[in-house]
Amino acid sequence: MSEIVLRPFRPDDTDWVVHEHGVNYARDEGFDDSFGPLVAGILADFNASHDSAREMGWIAERDGARLGCIFCVAASDTTAKLRMFLLTPQARGQGLGKRLLATCMDFARAKGYADMTLWTHESHRAACALYAATGWQLVSSTPVHSFGMDLVEQHWTITL
Repeated sequence: MSEIVLRPFRPDDTDWVVHEHGVNYARDEGFDDSFGPLVAGILADFNASHDSAREMGWIAERDGARLGCIFCVAASDTTAKLRMFLLTPQARGQGLGKRLLATCMDFARAKGYADMTLWTHESHRAACALYAATGWQLVSSTPVHSFGMDLVEQHWTITL
């Protein structure tokens, strides 16, 4: 089996990113079909107007099969935002999440961001454990009703 490579996101990856978020979050978390359109809107904005000097997305793939993604976008001049971090089930447990996260954070540092932020849900236990293990700090937790279910929304931050 070939090595997993991280390559830049391309616009032709958009449908895959939207589809995988919808399928994986429906199966793993019970999200309804309102989640896919949220991801589609985020990607439409990214494709239309991202600043290629300060924002980037990556696709993890092996032998041409996509296995995951992560994005770094500007939240402000000094704060980067981690977005759309996803691993397919077959890619989990191999250190790929750690590798994608490190790539995204290294990019943000290199581009001069002072810190990073992200939004997630408490139910994403593996991702939250990874954030905590890599120095991210949970700054707020709020009960919400989103994507057809009761969730606890979380905001995390890290100083770069």
